[in-house]
Amino acid sequence: MLKRRTVPSPLRRARQRGIVLVVALVVLVAITIAGISMIRSVDTATLVAGNLAFQQSATRAADKGVEEAIRALEVDLEGRRDSDDPTSGYFAMLQAAQNPAPGQTWQEFWKLSLADSAKLWNEDEFGNRIEYVIHRQCPSAGAPGVGVSCVMSPAIMDKRGGQGIDDPSYEVATAVYYRITVRVSGPRRTESYVQAYVTK
Repeated sequence: MLKRRTVPSPLRRARQRGIVLVVALVVLVAITIAGISMIRSVDTATLVAGNLAFQQSATRAADKGVEEAIRALEVDLEGRRDSDDPTSGYFAMLQAAQNPAPGQTWQEFWKLSLADSAKLWNEDEFGNRIEYVIHRQCPSAGAPGVGVSCVMSPAIMDKRGGQGIDDPSYEVATAVYYRITVRVSGPRRTESYVQAYVTK
């Protein structure tokens, strides 16, 4: 049996090559778009990771601000806690607005209520600017207990140092609460706000 070989015509061969070229171009465009999107996603991931790192740095710096405010309470303001000292960022009484109003951001609240009275403590090695304000948790200035009812430690101790309820001889704890509000503004417009309550 004879086998017949058909030779493709040059026209048909050229048409096939044209289809391969179109398919190759489509694949090349798809690979290019995929490469560009991968570069953008890596770029975005790097940006997000960088922003998180700056935010964490600002929050760590706020811890330093809380520690400095506690040191100021113990050392700088010792014996002077019954009256305001705005240069130290200290107020012997509560302010009218304790926290941001509904719909108000911490940035707006800080600008309106605390910015003018904040004590600028330091700028750390990462460029974080640390400010704090201390409010004694009392309705008015003056010595606690004499017409001034401050928020105090809830512990009522017996004179022996225990917490016995059957001992008739009690002594009221005299530790007053202080609220420390720290604002850290860092590079890339990062901001961190931290509040801490301490007793002294």
